[in-house]
Amino acid sequence: MRLPFTAAISAVTALSAGFFLSPAASAQANQQGQAARATASATANLKFDPHDFTGIWIFHGPPGFSLSAEAPPMTPWAQAKYNANKPGIGRADRIVPLGNDPMMICDPPGYPRILFYGAYPVEVIQTPSKVVQFFDYYYTYRTIWTDGRDLPKDPEPTWYGYAAGHWEGDTLVVNSSGFNDRPWVDADGHPHSDEMTLEERYKRVDHDNISISMTLTDPKAYTKPWVSGPMTLRWSPKEVMREDLCAPSDEQKYKEEVRDPAGRKGGQ
Repeated sequence: MRLPFTAAISAVTALSAGFFLSPAASAQANQQGQAARATASATANLKFDPHDFTGIWIFHGPPGFSLSAEAPPMTPWAQAKYNANKPGIGRADRIVPLGNDPMMICDPPGYPRILFYGAYPVEVIQTPSKVVQFFDYYYTYRTIWTDGRDLPKDPEPTWYGYAAGHWEGDTLVVNSSGFNDRPWVDADGHPHSDEMTLEERYKRVDHDNISISMTLTDPKAYTKPWVSGPMTLRWSPKEVMREDLCAPSDEQKYKEEVRDPAGRKGGQ
């Protein structure tokens, strides 16, 4: 039986807090890792269309569910919001047991945050006019228009913004704007404003891997653009997309029965 959303997050947090595998489990994990690497080595040289991203992928990126290890300097506006944000997962020095992460009330993660949770697959569905990223996490999707349209000049702000892409050789360049300022950029609680824009560059470097680079520009929140660390989508054909919804009633029950009691105990 699959863990509920909140229980899965708690499992990730527990692992990061210092729980370790038994020797037998470690050996099994090593064997599985070796098998996965052998499979990747065998398939990496298969023929592929560099303009075709269709398939199910797993995200691999910087630790900490973020764009990179360090954010650029924040403006006073962003620093005040960052100081007020109290994450439930992420950097150990930022975690607050009774935090105020908007995801804990089932608010959408927004973009780019939803991309960073590599425990959950993303399926790419591609047509001549658009690329759709369908996220298992929160069971939601994002559309990247590739039909030549420009970004709207005054879009209605939304959780996932408005995205338009074009090809530069074998690289899909995606520009996005029209974000509202309600989600966090990452699990650490970095904010963004409704002035945020993103440029993403996707390149299928071999059969199994799509490299990603991202630049976040938000003059209201950061004094310079935020450039990502190395990020990859890795082909994962054995993954199955699941209905991974965040139901407010389930989240409230988990809050009352698990998270709040644990938070109060940890604060004693």
